[in-house]
Amino acid sequence: MKIKVCGMKYSENIQELAQYKPDYLGFIFYEKSKRFVGDELDPTVLKNLDDSIKKVGVFVNHSNDFIHEQVKKYNLDLLQLHGEESVAQCKELKQNGNTIIKVFQVDEAFDFATTESYKQYSDYFLFDTKSKDYGGTGIKFNWNILKRYDNEIPLFLSGGVDLKSIEEMNRLGFLNIHALDINSKFELAPATKDIKKVKLFIDHIKNEIRS
Repeated sequence: MKIKVCGMKYSENIQELAQYKPDYLGFIFYEKSKRFVGDELDPTVLKNLDDSIKKVGVFVNHSNDFIHEQVKKYNLDLLQLHGEESVAQCKELKQNGNTIIKVFQVDEAFDFATTESYKQYSDYFLFDTKSKDYGGTGIKFNWNILKRYDNEIPLFLSGGVDLKSIEEMNRLGFLNIHALDINSKFELAPATKDIKKVKLFIDHIKNEIRS
């Protein structure tokens, strides 16, 4: 099981965390997020990361032109579409050679039929806790809801994942989980990760449930 650390932007924090080789690092381009990269994100730092660390751009209802500009500037490997992006937009981005993570905000009433039309144009799905702020809440949704998911598209599991979640994750063998997505539960402040805590999580996943 792979690990994505989302909400990064400060060069020193990125470089320190990169030593522990998370599989993915996420960078948020949504202006209303507490972790919006703004002018802090250094393209040179991203381009010099080890090739094993894939760079994920997180976008919320942005235009394809804006997304393509950021892909080129920061050498992004995957696009995480975290808003209400249409199937048509996913199709265009996918057909332009991008790897797509389509996000769905989940609550008790979520209808998994909503995902059906996106399957053809998504490499992964990401299920996150429903919120008006498009993530970063640190709140976990009821993972038992995912028993209704058909597992056709591998997924990133997000929403309040922390060290205490590991035991529960071991009971999710019915899910086609590609990666765990961690963020706010591993921070000293918004966009500043607690490196020791992230390393501990990586070590636990590697030793217990990572494959």
